[in-house]
Formats: sequence, structure tokens, C-alpha cells
Amino acid sequence: MASEPHRFGHWRPDAVSPTLWSSALSVLTVVFTAASIVYLYASFHLALGLAVTASAVTMLLLIFGLVLYALPQHRHARFGHANLVTAIRAAIVSLVGATVFFTDNLEGVEALVWTLVALVVTALLLDGIDGYLARRYRQESELGARFDMEVDALLILILSIAAFTLGKAGLWVLLIGGMRYAFVAAQAIYPRMRGDLPPSNRRKLVCVIQVGALCLILAPLVTPPYSVAIAAFALAALVYSFGVDVVHLLRAGKRA
Repeated sequence: MASEPHRFGHWRPDAVSPTLWSSALSVLTVVFTAASIVYLYASFHLALGLAVTASAVTMLLLIFGLVLYALPQHRHARFGHANLVTAIRAAIVSLVGATVFFTDNLEGVEALVWTLVALVVTALLLDGIDGYLARRYRQESELGARFDMEVDALLILILSIAAFTLGKAGLWVLLIGGMRYAFVAAQAIYPRMRGDLPPSNRRKLVCVIQVGALCLILAPLVTPPYSVAIAAFALAALVYSFGVDVVHLLRAGKRA
């Protein structure tokens, strides 16, 4: 599951219409406000603590800030239904990430782990909706594609860390979450890796496999060696997908 490179260049706020600014700010503000309320409720109801709430809010604020920075790459008058769904997914991922990173003894709180599984399943179900909405309303854009892709990558990284933290697999499981970022780093270092990749259903399928597999092994009922086998299968699929794209880019770079 490699990513098609997107180049945003210099920030040009003048390239964004006032209507788009207003639409994006309205959508992101509503989602941010609603998410903050949910985070605060969850911190007390699930005894997560204010550190988790503050971390989730900070993470979501950073994500939305980056979205606004890249807004010139959204070539439509409105922010769009698809980006609204992706923003909701970002809110879910931020809560999952903050819980994984800042909850002590996560393994000892089974109800909390099941809650995380439910949140991840919700994010996974929403993942197919934003793309459909973008095509349905003809609002596809570089921003939407990148927004969706980065939320997916962050979720996979968080889940791989959770899998290791919960003892579901060894340290190698972090390769699942880190491989996409290693690919981006390789693109920055090696010019031949910076070519464009054609759209691929394989990447989309492998992304779903990663999230689904990592979500499954988080379930308290799934323990080693079964969780190890599932994680190993997900990693193998990911290595294959990245391998195909790396070979394609190197061949294309050599011809160029």
C-alpha cells in the first residue's frame, strides 16, 4: 500500500475562494467542537483522564490545521460531504491514538479495548463512504485524496503500536505502521522514487486488510499465536504491495 505522491508546493491562501474558506472552517469547527465534547465525556465515562482528552484535542487540531494549509488543492467551491466524513474519521482516529499513547495499563482494561475496537470498526466503515461521496458529488481533489490517505496511515500506525503494547505481536509489528512513512522518506532521498503511481485497487484492498487485521488482533479474545499469524499475514500483504510500487517507480525512473 504505497501512496501516490502529492505535491502541494507553496501555500497560497489567495488561491482559495472566500466561499471555500467559509465552508471548510464551518465544517472543521463543527466537527472539532463536537469531538471535543465527546472526548471530554469519554474521559470521565471511561476514566481515561484529562491527558487523553488534551492529547486527542491537540492531535485533531494539528490535523485540521494541516488540512487548512492544503486547502488551495481543493478545486471546488465547497469543502464537500466527503471531506466532512474524513474529518469525522480524523476525530475518531485522534481519540484512538490518544487512548493508546496515554492510557496506563491498557491491557488490563478489557472494556476500554473493546471500545477502541468499536471505534476502529466505525472508522473503517466510514472509510468507504468518503470516496463514494467524492465521486457521487464530483468533488474529488488532491486535498481529499491526501486527507483520506493520511488519516488511514495514521490509524494503521496507531493500531500497530497498540498491537505491540498489548503483546499481540513482537516489535516487528511496528513495520506495518511505519512502512508507509519509510516509503515517503525514500521518496525524499531517492529521486527515482518520486514518480507518479497509477490508481490501484490493490492499494485500497491492502489498506483495508491492514486496518481490519490490526483491529481484529486488538480484540481481547484474539491472543498469540493467532494474533501473531494475522499480523504476519497483514505485513506480508503490505510488503508485497509496496514492493510492486517500488519496482514500478524504479523502472519508470530508469527509463526517464
